[in-house]
Amino acid sequence: MVTATLPNASAVGDCSSAGSTGPKETGLRTDDRRNAPGGPAGWPVDVGKHDLLGVLVDALDYDAALGKVLTAAREGRPLALTALAVHGVMTGVHDAQHRARLNSLDVVAPDGQPVRWGLNLLYGTGLRDWVSGPELVLRVVRVMAAEGLPIYLYGSTPETLGRLSDSLRRRFPGLKVAGTEPSKFRSARPGEPAEIAERIAASGARLVLVGLGCPRQEMFVWGMRPLVNMPLLAVGAAFDYHAGRLRPAPGWMQRSGLAWLWRLALEPGRLWRRYLIGNTQYLMLLAGQKARLWRPRPPQASPARQVIPV
Repeated sequence: MVTATLPNASAVGDCSSAGSTGPKETGLRTDDRRNAPGGPAGWPVDVGKHDLLGVLVDALDYDAALGKVLTAAREGRPLALTALAVHGVMTGVHDAQHRARLNSLDVVAPDGQPVRWGLNLLYGTGLRDWVSGPELVLRVVRVMAAEGLPIYLYGSTPETLGRLSDSLRRRFPGLKVAGTEPSKFRSARPGEPAEIAERIAASGARLVLVGLGCPRQEMFVWGMRPLVNMPLLAVGAAFDYHAGRLRPAPGWMQRSGLAWLWRLALEPGRLWRRYLIGNTQYLMLLAGQKARLWRPRPPQASPARQVIPV
């Protein structure tokens, strides 16, 4: 078996990561029938973290992801979650430091058919569905509204945040949006993350939705997790989808793993490199990992303190 060193380059864009700082890969939780691959219908599926090109991705479904988020929101516990499509996985492949950040997040959900297929191919996880960031937002917010738990919106622009707030309130009457804060589109100044955390806590929110684009939003939830006692969900393009600024791919394209082609057709000048080159690299590396021609090299421990984007 050959150990390959992954390229060390950074990637930017929106996503809708000898010891690691993150949780170790786990196998089946045999003491809980609910977590068996493709378990009984109606039971949440969660078979732990698995190494996909060096990024530890959780093999779980909507119900399991929803349960983790809601439990943390109800109990006032920190939790950092992102939903990664192929582009999000590849940001970790190309940047070892970012891969370490991703691998330290509580939940890295498989967003998109190609990521689900990768987990099933390598580990036989039996996942029947992927976890779409925009859909997860709706499922989470529906329960938050029903239980009277306020949410906080962080990222994007004032215009998008206004449209998003209005859209979510129309869809879920009674939803409490405790606060909104647009991105500054820069790195945090000294002490600024703590100030942001204070504003979030003072709002009374029980959950934060973060839309900064990939990989900035993953860096944000990673850096803010120690500062806030609530879930932080990096959901990227969900802000634009639910604000009416992006049209989702037709269902048949999503089920066929062709949602990327829809996005490419809408924004070819910006996205051609990400999808045509990035997707090809993903498939080649996935085939190599399956054939055991290479294995991802574990990232070095992420530095204790890093500047995060705000």
